Amino acid sequence: MLWLLLLVPLSVVLRYATHAAPLWIFAAAALAIIPLAEWIRRATEQVARVAGSAVGGLLNVTFGNVAELILALFVLSAGRPEVVKGQITGSFIGNGLLGLGLAVIVGSWGRDKQTFSRERSGLLSSLLILSVIALLIPAIFDYTVRDVSPRAHASTLDEHLSLGVSILLIGAYGANLVYTLVTHRDIFGDDEPPEKAGTAWPLWRSLGVLVVGTALVALESELVSGALEVSARSLGISEFFLGVTVLAIIGNAAEYFAGVYFARQNRMGLVMSITVGSSIQVALLTAPVLVIVSYLIGHPMNLVFSNPLELVAIAGTSVAVRTVAQDGETTWFEGVLLLTVYGLLALAFFFVTPSG
Repeated sequence: MLWLLLLVPLSVVLRYATHAAPLWIFAAAALAIIPLAEWIRRATEQVARVAGSAVGGLLNVTFGNVAELILALFVLSAGRPEVVKGQITGSFIGNGLLGLGLAVIVGSWGRDKQTFSRERSGLLSSLLILSVIALLIPAIFDYTVRDVSPRAHASTLDEHLSLGVSILLIGAYGANLVYTLVTHRDIFGDDEPPEKAGTAWPLWRSLGVLVVGTALVALESELVSGALEVSARSLGISEFFLGVTVLAIIGNAAEYFAGVYFARQNRMGLVMSITVGSSIQVALLTAPVLVIVSYLIGHPMNLVFSNPLELVAIAGTSVAVRTVAQDGETTWFEGVLLLTVYGLLALAFFFVTPSG
C-alpha cells in the first residue's frame, strides 16, 4: 500500500498545480483514499489489541465516518442536499451489504462457518430497526402533512421534525455507547482473543495515525466533491448515483478494509461491530449531525428521503442483515446473498431518475 500513498500528493498537484481535468482529479483523489483507509485499519487493529474489540470497532467506525461526514459537508456546502441523502443511503446499504458481504466471503474461505456472540447480533439488530424507523418517519410525516398544509408550511414542519428527530437519535446513540462500553461491558467485550503476533504500536502512534489518516482523507474528500458535478457529466451518470455508490464507498473504505482483514483473522464479532455498526452510526449519528450542522452553514437539510427507492433500500438492508446475523454465525453463501442484494439495489439506483 505504500506506493499508493503517492496518489495523495499527485491528486493535490493535479488540482492546484496543473489544473487537470476534473475527472482525473476525481479518480486520483478517490484512489488515494484506499491506502489511507488501510493505514486507518492498521491503527484500529493496534488500538483493539490494547482496548479490546468493542473500543477498537467503535474507533474504526467513528474515524471512518468522520471522513464521510467531512465529505458530506463539502457536498452539502455546495448546495446538493439530495446528493448527501444519497450518500447517507449508500453508506447505510454499503456497510451492511457490501462491506459485511465481502468480509463474510473472505473470512469464510477455508472455513465451514464463523461465529460471534448472539448478544452482539441482537443489539445490532435492534439498533438497525431503530435506524429504519427513524428514517421512515420523516418521509411518512412529509407525505401526510402535504395533504393538509400549504407547501411552504409543510417544508417548515419537515425541518422542525428533522431537528427534533436528530436530537433524539443522537441521544439514543449516546445511550448505546454507555450500554455497551460501561454498564454492560462484560457482555459486549471481546468474543475473540486479539492477535498478539508482532510488535504492538504505542498508543500515541496508533492515535496519531488515526488522526493524520482521517485528516488526509478529508483533504481527498474535498477534491472528490469539487470534481463531482463535472465528473458525473463526463461519465454520463447522475450525481445522485455517484452519491449512493462511489461517494459512499469512498467514505467507508476504511470500514471495508478493516472488515475484510478482521474476518480473515476469524474475529467476526469485531467485523459486525465495524460493518453493521457503521450503518447504525450513519443513521443514528452522522445523518442527525449533518441535519444540525446544515442549519449552521446556511444550507438546511431535512431527513425526508423523498425517493421511495431509498426507503426500500434502507428497510431491505435492515431485513437482510438481521436475517444473516440472528443466529450468531455466517457462511460464505450468506455473504453471496448480501452482495446480491447490494447489486440489485445498485442497478435500481443506476437506472432510476431521482426527482429534482
